[in-house]
Amino acid sequence: MKRILIIFLTICVASACSDDFTDLAPISNRNEADFFNNEGDFIVSLNASYAGLQDNGVYGRAYWTMFEMRGDNTDQGPDATGLARVFTEINAFTEDPLNEQIDAAWSGSYRVIANCNVILDRIGSADFDEGLRNRIIGEALFLRSLMYYHLAIAFGNIPLQLTPFVPGDELTQVDASTIYAQLVSDLETAETNLPISYPDSDLGRATRGAAATLLAKVLLTTGQDSEAEIVLRRIVDQYGYQLLPNYADLWGASNENNAESIFEVQFISGGIGQGSAYSNDFSPSSFLQTGQGFGRNRPTATMQNAYVAGDLRFEASMDTTWINAESEVVVQNFVTKYESDPPIENDSDINFVVFRYADVLLMLAEAIGESQESYDLINQVRIRAGLTGIDASTPGTFEEKLLDERQVELAFENHRWPDLLRFGVATEKLIEAESDVIEPASIRNLFFIPQRELDINPSFIQND
Repeated sequence: MKRILIIFLTICVASACSDDFTDLAPISNRNEADFFNNEGDFIVSLNASYAGLQDNGVYGRAYWTMFEMRGDNTDQGPDATGLARVFTEINAFTEDPLNEQIDAAWSGSYRVIANCNVILDRIGSADFDEGLRNRIIGEALFLRSLMYYHLAIAFGNIPLQLTPFVPGDELTQVDASTIYAQLVSDLETAETNLPISYPDSDLGRATRGAAATLLAKVLLTTGQDSEAEIVLRRIVDQYGYQLLPNYADLWGASNENNAESIFEVQFISGGIGQGSAYSNDFSPSSFLQTGQGFGRNRPTATMQNAYVAGDLRFEASMDTTWINAESEVVVQNFVTKYESDPPIENDSDINFVVFRYADVLLMLAEAIGESQESYDLINQVRIRAGLTGIDASTPGTFEEKLLDERQVELAFENHRWPDLLRFGVATEKLIEAESDVIEPASIRNLFFIPQRELDINPSFIQND
């Protein structure tokens, strides 16, 4: 898939340099004039949707800000000024509808949705292989659903746009339950249409397992545990994923798209505008890699204390000290899952792992509820981490033990805020964390809808 993205960029550059460039319709209108004539056109447009996941409003930056930093896993700290202000506001629940990261998340997600809508609208009249047509439909439905899932978690009441937007269309908000119902239908179709795997030349595309994993997550979010269990058992029994023996081997550019990986956002370094900024964003110092270290998304004391002694996931996920130019030890928590030394600043080859098999095992335990089978599923994950198993006699409720396990297993992978909401303990956990910047009275489940959207859509109702 990384190679495909490079090819997509090359096609764009070649088109811009062609002799008949001045005869082309504007790129925004090419679907109307001379695009979507053959399968290659649909593949190019689909690749643009995948590339949209790299956007700073999506997985590039806004999603980790809203789904990790919003919870108790990470923070920006009380010392942020200037450009870091937007991160501190999100962490502290003091952001307003003008916050740049919130606006970017809305816009970036809807751009991917809009592109997928055009593909789905146009492909019905296209004349090419039915198998490929169905696969493209499945990929577009998955990508659109992935965006809508995050928007519904973040904002709740949002527009559900399923066809290309036409100027003059009136957008109306629907509640999150309506969004989730649509996603269940779309993801069931996507799972049926998509292959279990791809050849290496197409590695990174959405698979049947990716659609099923998101489907199960939506079903758990809506309380449909029995239905989620059916889907999750299908993933375990039929789709061929497995836990890697060593947790540390999940991370790093050389370990991407491995046997545990279900779906990753593909990033490509090399100065072509497709690299990820994680290494620089999360590093506390320029001494640790090429370019600045911005010290964002810092693991909290609560996150650090969530790891018990002997948990092998700790060293693979975060660190607490670094050495400066004077060989002095600096005490500061920082994320290490995405460490690399990019050729230039913000140009890392590190992918973002959206879904992996350990999450499936833990979700299956959640769907089943407390039982010996559920503890066995949790213990597969724990034993890989070098820990002993747990059972019904281990202190805490089943939900508490499961949520604790999800926190350390999936740390810094954008699951924490949705998990806190799904388990109904967001306020409780944030109060327990005793943050220096969060006032308990300010905690709320939904983000503000961007002010720009309210200004152009007077019927929209702002979240409280």
